[in-house]
Parts: sequence; structure tokens; C-alpha cells
Amino acid sequence: MQLSPRDEQAHDPDGPRTPTPHQMRDALAAFPTGVVLVTAEVDGQVAGLLASSFTSVSLDPPLVSLSFARTSTTWPLLQHAERWGISVLGEHHADTVPLLSRPATVRFEGIAPRPTPHGGLVLPGAPVTLTVTRFAEVDAGDHVLTLLRVLALDRDVAQSPLVIYDRAARRIAA
Repeated sequence: MQLSPRDEQAHDPDGPRTPTPHQMRDALAAFPTGVVLVTAEVDGQVAGLLASSFTSVSLDPPLVSLSFARTSTTWPLLQHAERWGISVLGEHHADTVPLLSRPATVRFEGIAPRPTPHGGLVLPGAPVTLTVTRFAEVDAGDHVLTLLRVLALDRDVAQSPLVIYDRAARRIAA
């Protein structure tokens, strides 16, 4: 295997090779994952971002987690909201992913998350929606691992999830 100059910086001839952030990102792109939209109303405006780090943590108490990059400009805004909505994107949301990847100032133009009875904002037509509140945070290097308590959830079994694989949105084939 030939190393690029970036990769050579991480190679230690006297010990194990430490992966670079680029290598980590590239390798983990081979792991299929769902994608969620995290949203909240902050000072009368919708704030939110896409995340692929969503996972279940505990059934009792009901906990899920997300990781937020410390460089995110949206993460500090979300911290001001007591409750968030999490929407698992469905395969019919594939065309929405590029819109939700735009800069935060225009991210929700033409997209209208709806309020939940429990205080979150969710994307209409999502296969799964959750209303959550922050439970705990863990320092995780260049990210903050955030544990969230699930206050309410809803599942539409007729919808199929969208999957991210190798940095592209994919549909699950039967």
C-alpha cells in the first residue's frame, strides 16, 4: 500500500499507525447508516442540521445519542432549546438532503418542519420522529457526544428509511 503525504504523517515506524481524520472519514463511509434531521425553534427561528451519528442507547430510560462537531455553527444554537425534534429521513426525502445541507442561513428555505404536541419540530412524512431533551454530554475529541432523553416518538411503518453509504443517499433494496 502506498501512503500519500497526508497518510505518512500518521505513520509511526516504531509503533501502530494512527489514522488521520481523512482516513477515518473515508473508512467509516463504508458503514451504512441512517440520517436524521435534528431541529428546534430558537428565538422564533428554525435551527437544525443533518446527522448520521444517531443511535439508540437505552430502552429504560429511553435514551438516544448524537455527536456534534465542535466546529458546527448550529450546535450552539440547538443548545438554547429545551426540546428538539429528530426526524429519521425516509427514502422519499433523498432530494431534500442537498437542501438540508445548505448553509444554516438558508437551510430551511422551502422546508417547513411541523411542531409536535411535545415541543419539538419534525419533518413531515418521516418514518420515525422523536421529541427529545438533553440528558448528558460527553467530551469526545473534536465532537460532543450528546445523550438525549426521548419524551415522545412516532413511527410510520409504511415509510422506508434513507440510508447513507459512501457519502451518498441510498435506498434499501428488497
